[in-house]
Amino acid sequence: MAKYTKPVCRLCRREGQKLFLKGDRCYTNKCAIDRRSYAPGMHGQNRGKKPTEFGIQLREKQKARRIYGVLERQFRGYFDKAARQKGMTGENLLRLLERRLDNVVYRLGFAASRAEARQFVTHGHITVNGKRVDIPSYLVRVGEVISIKEKSRDIVRIKEMIDSLKDRSVPAWLSLDVNNVTGTVIKLPSREDIQVPIEEHLIVEKYSR
Repeated sequence: MAKYTKPVCRLCRREGQKLFLKGDRCYTNKCAIDRRSYAPGMHGQNRGKKPTEFGIQLREKQKARRIYGVLERQFRGYFDKAARQKGMTGENLLRLLERRLDNVVYRLGFAASRAEARQFVTHGHITVNGKRVDIPSYLVRVGEVISIKEKSRDIVRIKEMIDSLKDRSVPAWLSLDVNNVTGTVIKLPSREDIQVPIEEHLIVEKYSR
């Protein structure tokens, strides 16, 4: 399975804002954006040229891909699926991305970042309705219960995340049971529930060219 393996802080610098790809590090003074707010590369500090309309649309699409950790071909697949659904394509796209299992694990606070959540899922530490699911792109449905496997709860890193759940707030479309370390999908996310710095209409415009 293809995946991005280079330093993720470069992605935040390229987009010019925090994408929160490294969990707790993004909230410290070690964050790359706080130390070097210009784009990476030898010409990063000299990019003063006004972006074109296409460039703005491209950056928005790239930002969405990087926030959710999705590669180009898979992202285009989500867009095509969103375009076939009823309603606004941009909102449908964000709703599909939010329903990914790795994103839900992150939203529930079981992991500090989506990348860490993806690792927990692929390593078999996450269950859906009591059954192990090791596919990060699995789309959760209303009523499904997501949890950390009992045998995995003694792993040091996972135990740290469980201990921090009491201070965790979750989106309105999810509910969290801290005592049982479970989360439930109580409804499909609406646009108001999806707190990501993405202007989805620009992505629609880019793919509609």
